[in-house]
Amino acid sequence: MRITGISTHVVGTPWRNLTYVQVHTDEGLTGVGETRMLGHTDALIGYLREAEANHVIGSDPFAVEDLVRRMKYGDYGRAGEIVMSGIACVEMACWDIKGKALGVPVWQLLGGRADASDNRVKAYANGWYTVERTPEAFHKAAQTVVERGYRALKLDPFGTGSFELDHAETLRSISLVEAVRDAIGPEAELLLEMHGRFSPATAIRLAGDLERFAPSWLEEPVPPENLKALAKVAARTNLPIATGERIHDRIEFREIFESQAADIIQPDLGHIGGIGEMRKLAATAETHYVLVAPHNVGGSVLTAASLQLAGCTPNFKILEHFNDFADADIKKVVKGAPEVVDGYFTLSEAPGLGVELDTDAAAEFPQQQARFDLWAEDWHKRDGGAGKRP
Repeated sequence: MRITGISTHVVGTPWRNLTYVQVHTDEGLTGVGETRMLGHTDALIGYLREAEANHVIGSDPFAVEDLVRRMKYGDYGRAGEIVMSGIACVEMACWDIKGKALGVPVWQLLGGRADASDNRVKAYANGWYTVERTPEAFHKAAQTVVERGYRALKLDPFGTGSFELDHAETLRSISLVEAVRDAIGPEAELLLEMHGRFSPATAIRLAGDLERFAPSWLEEPVPPENLKALAKVAARTNLPIATGERIHDRIEFREIFESQAADIIQPDLGHIGGIGEMRKLAATAETHYVLVAPHNVGGSVLTAASLQLAGCTPNFKILEHFNDFADADIKKVVKGAPEVVDGYFTLSEAPGLGVELDTDAAAEFPQQQARFDLWAEDWHKRDGGAGKRP
């Protein structure tokens, strides 16, 4: 079997574009992969066009390691976000082809379920808090999440905070967390996001204020480029630290493990080179007693691919899910899209990734000039109140 070409389909949303890649073969099998870009979609498409001619066409889709090696190192450049995201799309599509050819889900090819007695993967809700930044609005929105069956949810309550957070905004942010904890009760998991925008001193102070709400992690408390700053926060709080969504090569996680700067890593399957690369990273994390909770703000193909990894990874913690909240309009783009029931995904038994791209439906959502403005105070008023901020 040989790859005859790839086709790309961009599905636009107001805050990011989802890029779907179909890999076609001379035996009629087609695999699908996906990544999501914030402002770099055209660059990704350009890279994929060159990679198709230089590396992909004529390759054996079963020889995933060889294809990834050539795409990553064959052009004598240092692979960054664009290259690793392009690799991820093609790589997961090859796994999809392999599973379809052999008639088994990808998680079976990766060694089978880590827990043979349980075929579920816990999910947490994100994208649900596109509401006014008041305790009342957050309380009501959080209740809706729990009513949908979720037992874990994440939020960023910190508004326009950057490096520092003054006393008034600190009180406001804490009031939002308090409202959400009250809405979901003591047993549901609460995850807190900081989007890497505080100084170590501010992050440590806020962590102390937030401990009483028992969050399961504090995510990206400081900018991700300075691992010593992250380690400083980790050493001075009792809360678990999570990070990793903006790291695009598994080798770059080495210092995080060595410095014990994080308890949970959050690599993005669509940016770190695909299923095989994340599988290797998860195994390394396990040797350092670190859990894996992938960053997952793409569409349903990325979710399906992340679930394949989840099923066979002993140190897998939980999977992020936006598609029930931020992506209601575009869910029809993927047939067989994974669904959350009573707070859990169920591992698919279908061959490959278990999903198919509906190219006609994808064409209904053309590429947009997506805008992700984390610090805009009026984000909940955009798009007629639709609230497209994650």
